[in-house]
Amino acid sequence: MIEPLTAVLQAIDNNREDALERLFQLLRFPSISTDPAYKQDCRATAERCVATLGEMGFRADLCETSGHPMVVGHDRPADVEGKLHVLFYGHYDVQPPEPLELWTTPPFEPRLDFEPENGEVIIARGAGDNKGHFSTFLEALRAWKLAAELPIVVTVLLEGEEESGSHSLPEFLDRHGKEITCDVTFICDVVQWDKDTPAIIVRLRGIVGLEIVLTGPSRNLDSGQYGGPALNPIRTLVHVVADLHDADGRVTIPGFYDGIVQPSPGEKKQRAALNFDASAFLGEIGLTVAAGEEGYSALEQLWERPTCAFNGITGGYQGVGSNAVIPSKASAKISCRLVPGQDSKKVLASLRTFIQSRVPQDCKVEFRETEGRSHTAFCIDPQSPYLKSAAEALKEEWARAPVLMGSGRAVPIVPELNRTLGMDRLPVRFGLDDDRIHSPNEKFNLRNFQKGARSWARIIDRLARLS
Repeated sequence: MIEPLTAVLQAIDNNREDALERLFQLLRFPSISTDPAYKQDCRATAERCVATLGEMGFRADLCETSGHPMVVGHDRPADVEGKLHVLFYGHYDVQPPEPLELWTTPPFEPRLDFEPENGEVIIARGAGDNKGHFSTFLEALRAWKLAAELPIVVTVLLEGEEESGSHSLPEFLDRHGKEITCDVTFICDVVQWDKDTPAIIVRLRGIVGLEIVLTGPSRNLDSGQYGGPALNPIRTLVHVVADLHDADGRVTIPGFYDGIVQPSPGEKKQRAALNFDASAFLGEIGLTVAAGEEGYSALEQLWERPTCAFNGITGGYQGVGSNAVIPSKASAKISCRLVPGQDSKKVLASLRTFIQSRVPQDCKVEFRETEGRSHTAFCIDPQSPYLKSAAEALKEEWARAPVLMGSGRAVPIVPELNRTLGMDRLPVRFGLDDDRIHSPNEKFNLRNFQKGARSWARIIDRLARLS
């Protein structure tokens, strides 16, 4: 008698063309969550996801929110006693495709292409982030349902606002948290180490941000008439933001580094063994040297150190030619990437105090919090049985152990699940740094799409053993 996992893997391999067509159907929906003009397209995408889960035997529904709906699907067999309950999370919304003129073909007309370094690739908006990735575990679930019997209890959650701040996520979790509470959550919204090496994200940075607006004179002034005695808010602004770092790139906000959870010795050892090529990493974006904190490698700066970054600065005349004006206002957008152990509220309060203390007489400061941009950092217990099971399964499929990575990104669902439900979370994904997510000609390697489904099938088999 054929083993269940073997039958499941065969089912995945035998249905590759159908799986690709199902993904192409999903990619044709322009589910751009940030633009109200695409509200109905987002809803249609969610309805397609509900129908897909229903075809697989899940009890699936749309859960209304104040924004775009959530998709929730349950597969709960009659006999659930002692079985592990797993939540799979993805998001069906995508980023806007602009600039359209840089796409080689329309962004919502998916196609296969060939790249020498990657082989066959799927080109479309959402191929890499996130429709291709959550489709990998849907295909694994489909194969288990077709060829054997799901050995765990599964809930699927597909969000519709991840790309626009997850504004409705907290309210959804407050209202429906009990419905989706499980033993562990798997999240497919990060990258793997390289095209041949899988990864599990064990550390994610969080983020807080605000905009500061400085106002000096009551109106714009002619610099010939007022230059000298009149306060210039641009001059004040550049002094304030310059004070946020010292000469070694260290953030100077008091208490900024308090409470940081250091990586374990095992994480440090594995990181050192990766032989990360910082020159090649920076060379791809036209740079040559790491510009973060002195004394830390580029990988440490990305995975384990917090940052304070300037995302936009404006003031005065921005048009063609010159206009010798002293502006009334100047502003800057600032974001801080946080690491595990930092208190986001304390960091934000200290940042406000730091800025306020440097604003001179006759200059007013206004703080505007950046909507939807506040998420805490997290790290995984290195002894987690779910981590070990997933690592073993990935090694079986890829013939090499996964890298336990950090990530500089913030994924809203990760801290929210912990805040609301206290659930273990494990980010696993099969995309690459060169997938051009959020950019024209976004892609997802066809091989990674296929091996991703096989990987999830193996992870499910390994998780069932924990039951």
